[in-house]
Amino acid sequence: MDKIYVVYWSQTGNTLAMAEAVGKGITEAGKEAAVLEVTSASADDLKSAKAFALGCPAMGAEVLEEMEMEPFVEAVEAFANGKTIALFGSYGWGDGQWMRDWVDRMNAAGATVLNGEGLMCHEVPDEDGLNECVALGKQLAGI
Repeated sequence: MDKIYVVYWSQTGNTLAMAEAVGKGITEAGKEAAVLEVTSASADDLKSAKAFALGCPAMGAEVLEEMEMEPFVEAVEAFANGKTIALFGSYGWGDGQWMRDWVDRMNAAGATVLNGEGLMCHEVPDEDGLNECVALGKQLAGI
């Protein structure tokens, strides 16, 4: 069975809920989901994958979490060329600039961001948001 990684960082559990829903979609599509908190993940695991998902909420002035997720994303940038990456995360303020910046970074590294944009949920993901995450997982599993 093909394994698809979903690597995330979550402070309040909102992005964790999104990651689990993405993983559910991957499983429902018949693939194996490896949903890992970023501190339990290795960028090396993603090097041979053709597709994977990364999740992180907006932090501070709409940036990625800087101590754990940012260094992981920097490592991914080095081998992102040719990969399909689904990006997702929650936010509580702002207008999603952190996600637009993240999409731009992955595109600049040569990756294809699934659907051309990241999936965002405001605060706690509601049922519609979680359903979108499941659909994203299914879509990722079809790559």
